[in-house]
Amino acid sequence: MLEINNVHKTFNKGTINEKPALQGVDLHLNPGDFVTIIGGNGAGKSTLMNAVAGVWPVDEGSVVIDGENITGYPEYRRAKLLGRVFQDPMTGTAATMEIQENLALAARRGERRGLSWGISKEEKEQYHEMLKILDLGLEDRMTTKVGLLSGGQRQALTLLMASLKKPKLLLLDEHTAALDPKTAAKVLELTGNIVEENELTAMMVTHNMKDAIRMGNRLVMMHEGRIIYDVEGEEKKKLHVSDLLEKFEQASGGEFANDRMMLA
Repeated sequence: MLEINNVHKTFNKGTINEKPALQGVDLHLNPGDFVTIIGGNGAGKSTLMNAVAGVWPVDEGSVVIDGENITGYPEYRRAKLLGRVFQDPMTGTAATMEIQENLALAARRGERRGLSWGISKEEKEQYHEMLKILDLGLEDRMTTKVGLLSGGQRQALTLLMASLKKPKLLLLDEHTAALDPKTAAKVLELTGNIVEENELTAMMVTHNMKDAIRMGNRLVMMHEGRIIYDVEGEEKKKLHVSDLLEKFEQASGGEFANDRMMLA
């Protein structure tokens, strides 16, 4: 479903601030894979996700989704193939529009749009049933402006919108990092349910090692723009945080120094 082949990306090339962000990354995902990606600050996690999303062009290598080479596609051309949930709950929705209007926008993603605008009775009934899944009472507030929702409610709505069209690949970029622990746990539970029920292929960047171990069927660790550890299946299920710290030290040749990740 996803092939990242020998991808390189360097920022500020040729200047004193030159920063190699991705150094020959290879990562292949099978349909239905749910991969969690961990690593310290500057490891290249979000850079890799942005390379897939087309936020900027890669210097070298290719990105292929479901057999389609999208390496040269601008971000808007990849929209029909991808769903994405960002770290900031304020991103990914239109704050001044109603909940049902946001869902309608997501439902029309990648389609031709005319001058008319409206949400049919059938669509409203469909959105009502979808919102019930979230178990947040939003199905009874469909005309509420999204800007009035809490961070957790908004992130749950964004997750629903991102998966509405069953994208080829769902990108989750630290989508619970800005939430309190209780709300984050709820959103992660919803994430697992939505990915499983819709049989989606997903990549989730996180700083939380426990979440990385618990979620998905595969775990990838990055360091200095490279993948240094890739584990899946039963081996992944048996992992502990101490195992990941040990693996990092073995692969990187140094101690794990990212306080934020250690505390997580």
